[in-house]
Amino acid sequence: MPLALFALAVVAFGIGTTEFVSMGLLPQIADGMAVSVPQAGNVVSGYALGVVVGAPLLTGMGARVPHKRLLLILSALFVVGNVASALAPNFALLFAARVLAGLPHGALFGVGAVVASRLVAPDRAARAVSTMFLGLTVANIVGVPAGTALGQQLGWRYAYAAVAAIGVLAFAALVLLVPHQPRGAQSGILHELRAMKNTQVVIGLITAVVGFGGYFAVYSYLVPMLTHLTGISDSSTTLVLALFGVGMTLGTLVAGPLTDRALRPTLYGGFALLAAALVTLHFTIGHLVPALVVITVVGALSALITTPVQMLLMTKAHEAPTMAAASNHSAFNLANAGGAWLGGLVIAAGWGWSSPTLVGAALAVVGLGLAVTGGYLDRDARASKVVTASAPHREHGHAGERRPEAAPAQDPAS
Repeated sequence: MPLALFALAVVAFGIGTTEFVSMGLLPQIADGMAVSVPQAGNVVSGYALGVVVGAPLLTGMGARVPHKRLLLILSALFVVGNVASALAPNFALLFAARVLAGLPHGALFGVGAVVASRLVAPDRAARAVSTMFLGLTVANIVGVPAGTALGQQLGWRYAYAAVAAIGVLAFAALVLLVPHQPRGAQSGILHELRAMKNTQVVIGLITAVVGFGGYFAVYSYLVPMLTHLTGISDSSTTLVLALFGVGMTLGTLVAGPLTDRALRPTLYGGFALLAAALVTLHFTIGHLVPALVVITVVGALSALITTPVQMLLMTKAHEAPTMAAASNHSAFNLANAGGAWLGGLVIAAGWGWSSPTLVGAALAVVGLGLAVTGGYLDRDARASKVVTASAPHREHGHAGERRPEAAPAQDPAS
């Protein structure tokens, strides 16, 4: 794998850290800004709002910008948003800063995924994308716990300042390691938007919203479920979340090779196993050791689904994959909001703290049904081609030396 993937993984590490570190610092933010904890929770919603809006907006605005330059612009915006978060003098400006920090999130992942897929041969594209996503999973193991501890000890502003420093490091790595990738002659926002009309892209995005809603229905309430049903202390929940991150990392490592070999079967199996794991969690959540094992498995299965969904969208969007790849992360955040809402709904209805697991399982089953429907409608092998097949490839570690173009490959998503 090219060294440039390290730079993309650092970008993903910074994004993953800033996305989730706020959740562990809400009491400190509330005290520092003289607001209630529920009000402080709006900084999480503000970031998600930035992701949903920014992914299609910034990707469209940068549709003619060469990919490396666009990555640098988005990374600079990421740094500015986190610096603004660290320096915000009042809560209104902090909310605005979190929206700003979230704007480049989806576009960075979308452009980064396309760049990663074009650094390698077509039959290794999913492995390259999953290598980038490793930065996101490692953030759940290292970045979020470390940022939370830093914010709790020194103040929440230091956590955002540390994320900004990670962003500066990522910017430098992108400058040094990522090769130039010119846009094609047909690039432009209209070209990208036309690709979004593909039926398979639409089904893929709906699948992401519904299917990942099942994961977020459980993840959003994992800490209170554990504290109420297993008696685990609040101080130990950070270690549990890190264990969840370990599962995500293992799932990401497996997802790349499996997706390269068989995209749709990997997606089907991931959703089916996730539904089964969430049902199992419903019956084991009251017993600490079995619950921890199943939670690790759930983390792995959530990551196992991420790569095939991303590759499916990039494949079906033909030669204009950037908007589809970025919109995938808007779909994830819609899934986050919808899953958390449904999980809270059943808890408020008195169904018990373990009830979100059954909601999550049901959403995973619906996601599986949508994915199978997409596969059934995509039986024509001519429906699309692998996006990496027409892209120029480069030798590993040599930004200026091109490899011969790969022969067109059969669409693994058909």
